[in-house]
Amino acid sequence: MTQHKSGFVSRCLKGMIIALGFILPGVSGGVLAAILGLYERLLSFMAHPTKRWREDFPFFLPVGIGGLLGIALLSAPLAYLLTHAQVVVLWGFAGAIIGTLPALTATATAQSPRDGIDWLWFLGTLLIGGFGLYFMSDLLGTLPANFIGFLVAGGLIALGVLVPGLSPSNLLLILGLFGPMLTGFKRFDLLGVYLPIAIGALITLAVFAKGVEFLLQHYHSRVHHFILGLVVASTVLILVPNPSAAESISYAHVTLTTWLASLVACIAGAALGWWMSRLEAKYK
Repeated sequence: MTQHKSGFVSRCLKGMIIALGFILPGVSGGVLAAILGLYERLLSFMAHPTKRWREDFPFFLPVGIGGLLGIALLSAPLAYLLTHAQVVVLWGFAGAIIGTLPALTATATAQSPRDGIDWLWFLGTLLIGGFGLYFMSDLLGTLPANFIGFLVAGGLIALGVLVPGLSPSNLLLILGLFGPMLTGFKRFDLLGVYLPIAIGALITLAVFAKGVEFLLQHYHSRVHHFILGLVVASTVLILVPNPSAAESISYAHVTLTTWLASLVACIAGAALGWWMSRLEAKYK
């Protein structure tokens, strides 16, 4: 009985850690799940939920509970930091992403050497994805922070779990949904924020889990070069002011002290990202 309780608490704690990938730009829930030894079983469960329902649902239930607790506990301090030290925090996030790039690059060529098609996937995603994301607000307008907008947020969060290395918060920042999402989390807005995000995540998992599993098995290099292009593009956009984006970084009134603090945060973030990548490689 004690061992059962210990396992429940342990998986709750793991869920709280994975929740960092939902709300921290530069951090991937899929990477954290891999570090904690849950990714392969989680992907298999999401791709084939009916096969091992009796074994996997009780196993992942405390992980889900821990994820909700982690979101509730971490959203308020993160929202405060983004309000009062936006430039420093975002440079720290960018550093964390930069620190993971060597590992992401190594993963992309782990099963086959890089070829010309891989380069096309990377460069095409970098350029087309980067320009598309930058001008998305001009073309489509900022996504509204309503039920539909949070359905999209839930879908992106689910993709961050399905695809290790993909940080959904980067994209939510660009789409103008990150701040409203954090506000809803810290206010425990169950119907307006938690519910649509949960629905969007479940729909995305149901639709894409098998496809992601298939693509990673059969087109491993192509998928990861696509991810690399998206990661690099979204990282650059975090640091580039965009007048059309609701949550774009602003360098107005930035002092020398802020720049120095941002540089330190970027270096520290890069070290943290590199360390996390080493952990993933060790425990994968």
